[in-house]
Amino acid sequence: MRGRVLIVAGSDSGGGAGIQADIKTVTALNGYAMTAVTALTAQNTQGVFGIHEVPVDFIRQQMQLVLQDIGADCIKTGMLHRPAVIEAVCAELDSLAKDVPLVVDPVMVSQSGHRLLDPTAMDVLKRDLILRATVLTPNVPEAELLTGMTIRDTDDMHHAGQMLLTLGPQAVLMKGGHMPGDTVTDLLVTQTGTHVMSASRIDNNSNHGTGCTLASALACGLAQGLDMQKAVERARAYLREALRTAPGFGKGSGPLNHAHPCGKGTADFSKIPD
Repeated sequence: MRGRVLIVAGSDSGGGAGIQADIKTVTALNGYAMTAVTALTAQNTQGVFGIHEVPVDFIRQQMQLVLQDIGADCIKTGMLHRPAVIEAVCAELDSLAKDVPLVVDPVMVSQSGHRLLDPTAMDVLKRDLILRATVLTPNVPEAELLTGMTIRDTDDMHHAGQMLLTLGPQAVLMKGGHMPGDTVTDLLVTQTGTHVMSASRIDNNSNHGTGCTLASALACGLAQGLDMQKAVERARAYLREALRTAPGFGKGSGPLNHAHPCGKGTADFSKIPD
């Protein structure tokens, strides 16, 4: 086991997204996952039906205790739903060494369309959190909300990524899964250039938690010492196989197969002594 990842995000009772997906992803990639829960959600594959907020002081306490004792090689943020939560998380991030990478997944809307970011939090997200990011991982709708532009093609994705760089992150991973077509193209945009990654679309309805999963896989790679491009490429490969082998659970947008690297078949415990 290598690479300590602290995930600051919301819980998904259906297990497909949020910290549940994050923990599964980091563990499957041989990292060590820790969490600071920002909110509890009541949801399944068909939607989000309730949100229970975690007190801000308790979010900070979770982060403080984990970081003081275990430490972290990378931080990943997900659902930070209101201004006070973002401000509290940023205050704790300031206590970290400057070389600890930060992956910011700007979670705004659930797969089912439920808004997960208070509209009043947008300015705080851009001003305080994105500024600190090693890499920002928006999908197309999130990038449109952050930039105010309409994204119709990969040229627009590239332009949006460059606009987002002006907010302060070292890199922007523009995810193209929401764009139409048989090919999915992602762009890793940095100050030194843009790396284009394309692959055929895996067309199924088991796509709940893809953003959480990709960001956590990326965070795990950075925690394990991979450079940015290799961490992104491994994360994309992990996500593609999780999509391809998804179990088909639920009546709506189903979960991925996060456990696919863990081998096939069932372990034989019969020979383990008492």
